[in-house]
Amino acid sequence: MAAPRTPNTARKVLGRLSLPERTFVADALRAETVGGVLLLVATVTALVWANIPALRHSYEAVSDFHFGPSALGLNLSVAHWAADGLLAVFFFVAGIELKRELVAGDLRDPRAAVLPVVAALCGMAVPALVYTLTSLTGHGATQGWAVPTATDIAFALAVLAVIGTSLPSALRAFLLTLAVVDDLFAILIIAIFFTERINFAALGGAVAGLAVFWLLLRKGVRGWYVYLPLAVVVWALMYNSGVHATIAGVAMGLMLRCTTREGEEHSPGEHIEHLVRPLSAGLAVPLFALFSAGVAVSGGALRDVFTEPETLGVVLGLVVGKTLGIFGSTWLTARFTHAELSEDLEWADIFAVASLSGIGFTVSLLISELAFTGDTLLTDEVKAAVLTGSLIAALCATVLLKIRNARYRGLCEDEERDEDLDGIPDVYEQDDPAYHLRMADIFERKAAEHRRIAAEQAAAARHGGAEVPGGAGEEDGRPA
Repeated sequence: MAAPRTPNTARKVLGRLSLPERTFVADALRAETVGGVLLLVATVTALVWANIPALRHSYEAVSDFHFGPSALGLNLSVAHWAADGLLAVFFFVAGIELKRELVAGDLRDPRAAVLPVVAALCGMAVPALVYTLTSLTGHGATQGWAVPTATDIAFALAVLAVIGTSLPSALRAFLLTLAVVDDLFAILIIAIFFTERINFAALGGAVAGLAVFWLLLRKGVRGWYVYLPLAVVVWALMYNSGVHATIAGVAMGLMLRCTTREGEEHSPGEHIEHLVRPLSAGLAVPLFALFSAGVAVSGGALRDVFTEPETLGVVLGLVVGKTLGIFGSTWLTARFTHAELSEDLEWADIFAVASLSGIGFTVSLLISELAFTGDTLLTDEVKAAVLTGSLIAALCATVLLKIRNARYRGLCEDEERDEDLDGIPDVYEQDDPAYHLRMADIFERKAAEHRRIAAEQAAAARHGGAEVPGGAGEEDGRPA
């Protein structure tokens, strides 16, 4: 007699999210999707504005228009304000997201955090390697190695919204977590590799301001009129220190408390993120795109994208490097940790998401400006390469995701189904006896209703059959 089979208890990769995590991810991605559509609109507007001969000069004039207090070192161009000022809001939200993931989300569990962290790191390292090898082979400049390392979650979700593909929540959470970790390391790259000079007096003032910000939070002081002016001062000092000003945004985001206490429905971090995210996704990032994506597009410029080593390195980094880095690291992590992919998914799904992660926009454009400061022509060419690589990655992901779209719709329907109408999807109640009792009651009521209808129809049939023989249609005792 064969021994009984032991149940498979292997850890699952990208299994179903917990209900609270699924709710948070859905809310976060809903706002990001709307912002992503606005980002697409802003990008198209910038490209049209910068490439119509009659409008090109006005685009340049608006982008280069300077305003701000010179005495404070803040007489900046509109494009500069968008990159250093508005993006600080974007990185502030990214800091809150990262803090929440670390203390209340999936990253708080080291075992669950291994996969997205490793995937994000390899998804940055491999594109950087691809860029460097391509540039060295073509005798190009290597300082743009960081350009293809970033994933733009808003743009990726906008692509999903446009093509009408509904990813299962586990894949969406994986994509979101990748982008959050990606943002953290992008910030570190900016701070470490793109800081040429440091004004220690201004940096000390910024650090002191951050310390005050942290103390006020710990003391429970409330009121936007306290924190907003302090945040502006910290940002200005950070800008004048030579360290990229967006670092101030992420630092303040990481300081917010993202765990709930007794009597709180949402933590302060989640509450502020809910208030600030529309400003970030709906205004800050689209305006940055409007004044950063306006590069000249021509046949010669597009040809140069695939012939110049720096631009070809960016395209290959986004399209090939991102896909291989994320997919390869995910597969290897699962293999060497003896984990199994969720039975709802296939490795083809991971490959499609890895391809989608090749959409690098906001941070990639920012790093383009930092890496090639002083070389306007090369900066514009690299920006064109970012747009081209992101477009190719989006098209590849669209094809791959469409192949599995019917399967995704089925999974999403299963995740949303709520037959007992208690507000909780049924898949999260399979281990609750009360759920099965409610379903039994529902089916019993349905069965009773069907029995009643069947009895009425049978009675009507018998009644009709009894009337026909003696009816008006009879002739000489025979049916008509």
